[in-house]
This record gives sequence, C-alpha cells and structure tokens, in this order.
Amino acid sequence: MRKILTLFMLCCLAGMGIYAQSNKQAGNYQSITTEYESDWRFRLGGYGEMYASWKDYGLNRWNGSTVGNSKKNHAEVAIPRFVLALDYKLSSKWILGAEIEFESGGVGTAYELETGTGSENGEYEQEFEKGGEVALEQFHITRLIARGFNVRAGHLVLPVGLTNAHHEPVNFFGTTRPEGETTIFPSTWHETGIFFFGTVGKGYGTFNYQAMIVAGLNPNGFSKYDWVKGGRQNLFELDNFTSPAWIARLDYVGVPGLRIGGSFYFINDAGGNADKLNTYTSLGKIPVRIWNIDGEYINKYLIIRGNVISGHVGHAAGITRINNSYSKLSPYGRKAPFASGALTYSADLGVRVKSFIKNEKFPDIIPFAHYEYYNPQQVMDDGQTADARCQVSMWRVGLNWKPLPNLVVKADFTTRQIGTQKVFGTTRFNSENEFNIGIAYAGWFLNR
Repeated sequence: MRKILTLFMLCCLAGMGIYAQSNKQAGNYQSITTEYESDWRFRLGGYGEMYASWKDYGLNRWNGSTVGNSKKNHAEVAIPRFVLALDYKLSSKWILGAEIEFESGGVGTAYELETGTGSENGEYEQEFEKGGEVALEQFHITRLIARGFNVRAGHLVLPVGLTNAHHEPVNFFGTTRPEGETTIFPSTWHETGIFFFGTVGKGYGTFNYQAMIVAGLNPNGFSKYDWVKGGRQNLFELDNFTSPAWIARLDYVGVPGLRIGGSFYFINDAGGNADKLNTYTSLGKIPVRIWNIDGEYINKYLIIRGNVISGHVGHAAGITRINNSYSKLSPYGRKAPFASGALTYSADLGVRVKSFIKNEKFPDIIPFAHYEYYNPQQVMDDGQTADARCQVSMWRVGLNWKPLPNLVVKADFTTRQIGTQKVFGTTRFNSENEFNIGIAYAGWFLNR
C-alpha cells in the first residue's frame, strides 16, 4: 500500500506541469552561475524515479557457484529516490540551497534477508531501516561574487564522474543509473566542505571550473565488490576531517551543445579518516586518487555521451588484512580482497527521432544504445587474486519518451556478460538479462 501511495504521489507531481526548463538544453551549455541569474526569490522542486524490472537471474552472483547467478526468473518494483529541493535568495548575492532525499520508501526498524554480496548470504539480520533512508543530500549557502569566482559552503554533491555531476534521472537514458559509477563509488556522492566555482573565458574559449575541499573517504568501508563506495562517512553524527579530500573539475563549454570535462579526487592519507585513528598507522600513508574524463554532445538530432573513470588506492593488501580483522559487530562487511585499482567506462548514443519528422504532434521519442564496462578489482596488489565475477561488460538498449521537457518514460533491455575466464569460447559465468520500464522527472514546481 505504501508503494502504491508513493507511486500516486509521484504521478500527481509530474502532472502538475513541471514548467521550469533544465539549465542544460540541447545545444546550449551555459555559465555555471546562470541558474542564479533569473528573476526568482524562492523555488521549490526536485526529482524522482520509479521502475519495474523483469529478470532471468537469481539474487546472488557470489554464492560460491562456478556459473555465477542461477537462472531464476523474478520481477521487482522500486522507487529508488524521491528528492525535494529548494533554493532561497537571502539577497541577490547570498543563496540558501537544500535537497532532502527519500530513498526506497522510508526509515524504521525491519528484518532483512541478506541475499546480496558478502559472507552473510542467507542470514536474517535486524536493520535500523525500512526499505531505505532519509538523507540530507545537499545543504549549502552560496556567495556570488563574480562570474569567475564564487564560494559555496555546506553539504555538497561531488562533481566526480558523469553521473554525480548530472545525477537527475532525466540526464541518463536507462531506467537506473549507470552501473559502473554506482558500483565503484557513492552515487549520489555528497560530502561536507567548501566549494569554489566560476566561469572563465568567453566565446569558443569558455570554461567552467569547480574546486572543493570536503570530508574524505574512510578505508574501514573499502571492499571487494564496490571498491571505495562504502568508504563514504555517513555512519556517525560527525565526519572525520583529519585528511580531507581535494577535488577539481574543469569543463570546456565553448562550442554550442558540446561539453568536455574531467575531474580529479585526491586524499593524501585516507587512514586518517578511520573510525579509530590508529587503525592503519602500521601501513603509513594511504593515498587515494580517482580521475575521470567525460563528454557530451547534444544537437537537434543526436545525444552522444562518453565517460572513463579510473583510480588507485595505496596499500590495498594491507587494508584487506586489517579490514579482515573487524569484529562481527562492526557495521562494515568483511569483503576481501580489496583492490588497489578500479576502472569503468561507458558510451551512449541517442537519436532524437522527432527532429527527422515534419509533424509537430509526433512524440519526442529517443531510441538509445548504452555500453559500459566496470571492474572494482581491475588492479590487484601482489599476492592477491581477483574474482572474475567482479568484471562486467553490459549493453542496454531502449526508448525514452518525453511527453514534457522534464518528464520521461523509459523502457530498456539490459544484458550483462560476467567475467573473462573462457570455456569453449564463452564466459563460464551465466549472463544476466532484464527488461525494465520506468518513469522519472526533474524540475521546479514553484518559482516565485
């Protein structure tokens, strides 16, 4: 009943008429401060998504099987997130912004059957949640100074990778976010700190830049299956800031419709952010480096995207050894071995069919193809052995229908090839196939 009511709420919100256009329209990438230049004092909006999926595979690829996931048909329905956002201009130069995310329904106390990754498969555990969580995704105050230099402080989304920088569901084709990025690090990745941004140059020489200093990752949560994703500090009321993360991003936006950019994430010693400060001192400094290059080109006829992300963590074998000694009461799973390097890359192609049809009433339909590769165990330290089931190559093909500029109905088919070890020319692990349908929106409902 709760899910049915939530579905109804989202449909009503979509039907209200999301009149505000996205800041990024086809063929028009703007100054990073443009969103604040329009004549509004307060705005309320957000984004949300829901989907249903029919799958031909089981629930656990890791259950000691030599063939990976079992062939077992099942279906799922989910509301991954519902986000409320607000901006308020305290003055023309001071702006308050906030986003609250309701993930998968809510919070409470419930029992959960562990059927995913890890050593606890099949155990019943009491969880202090009920299908999801409520999280403060963003809360910050911005001081606008000049086109080329502005400051923001608070809880911020990190512009690392293509999806974190453009995480609203109208900005990616599939019913779910790209798996590579959501596997190897948090998505949406948000931390507390300070942020400098602006636009430099003009015409064909225009660039947007961003620089941040935020709370860094905690290696207590690093693991085999999702690399540094579990290292985001969100278990306690306070985050360790002993060894902050330094982030830089630069985007070229000088050609209409084209954006090419990259980001770099660096921590000098992630061990300084551990729950217990002496946990990793025997290893020395634990540097973390993550870099990415991504781009997008949108014109009247095509949408093209590409993304590459790689990273390296020092002393991976030592982190594995120490993390394996956790108490059973620890909130971190003992998922080993942790790899020193991870990799993901992807490419998208969408065709704006309506642009080829001389009929204004023709629906805005975008057939698309998406390919991605990811492996949270791409590079292993000496003496460690990678699990081939971590390596995934996948195709996703489907259709997006946009009845409104910021409302999209999605349908796609996904197939994954697991591992690289071959038996008679094919992978020895079962492929995973699924069909998905979904609906998503993003925009401002109220603008005053």
